[in-house]
Amino acid sequence: MRAMVLAATASLDRNPAPLTLVQVPRPQPGQGEILIEVSVCGVCHTELDEIEGRTAPSRLPVIPGHEIVGRVVQNGPGCSRYQTGRRVGVGWIHSSTGAQDENLSDEFRATGRDANGGYAEFVVVPERYAYSIPDEFSDAEAAPLLCAGAVGYRSLCLAGIKDGEVLGLTGFGGSGHLVLQLANYLYPGGQVFVFARSELERGFALELGADWAGDTRDVPPVAPHAIIDTTPAWTPVLAALECLRPGGRLVINAIRKEAGDRDVMASIRYEDHLWMEKEIKSVANVTHRDFEEFLPIAAAIPLHVEVQQYALEQANEALLELRAGHVRGAKVLKISPGD
Repeated sequence: MRAMVLAATASLDRNPAPLTLVQVPRPQPGQGEILIEVSVCGVCHTELDEIEGRTAPSRLPVIPGHEIVGRVVQNGPGCSRYQTGRRVGVGWIHSSTGAQDENLSDEFRATGRDANGGYAEFVVVPERYAYSIPDEFSDAEAAPLLCAGAVGYRSLCLAGIKDGEVLGLTGFGGSGHLVLQLANYLYPGGQVFVFARSELERGFALELGADWAGDTRDVPPVAPHAIIDTTPAWTPVLAALECLRPGGRLVINAIRKEAGDRDVMASIRYEDHLWMEKEIKSVANVTHRDFEEFLPIAAAIPLHVEVQQYALEQANEALLELRAGHVRGAKVLKISPGD
């Protein structure tokens, strides 16, 4: 089968084409596993973290990709949940304990980092960590739901806002454009403010129903009760803390942060950024329950998912554009015939 393979971690500045298109053997499902023919796989910023070593793969070479949509073509021993031909999705969680806090367990294994992922024509995953995809979404539309959507939903839950309160979103890419719609649906009496560097992203946010959009350091009309940060940078963290209202919470939705502007955190001032019972909370991975809760909500809205599609062999191009911030919605690799 065709696959885009990462053989070694490296900075994209030194190696702008870290993935290589190769032929590898088609995997076979073991006990409790299913084989999926991959239709599409989303491109996530976490792939950049894997490639550049911030959350390095536990083994190399590895096939990245954890926003997978495809169809079951073979059930391994002990599998009965999905019939062959059934459309399913796979996210960042490849396997874990199944407990409520499985996202924090040492047994957590990530799709595309600790096990081969979806930048390939076929993938094997445990049956219990594959999810039915609602009919409301095409394959390409469904792919970003498997990380940007589900982890965004977890972020929104951790923000702890109530209807009528103000939510801020700093960064407006694959996750931000979905969380905005989730917040407007779940908390219709509230407001959503978006902080983004790009004028195009700010315009997109207003199109999708944001109540206000400004630059990262702009002062919003009122102080938010909570802000969700989906950026790889540190400057938005400091800016968000400063504009939170007393008792507000910053939720950082990122597997890793890049080091480029980390020194800005040396300017943190307790009285401006942390005092008055402000909180910081990180989002660590995702659980199977997050998917089971989120996907029906996504279908009920239904979420508008903006995607740009690329061929499998264009994965390096898509990753470079993502790193440069050229994003409107989410990026998706088209791999095998689907819908």
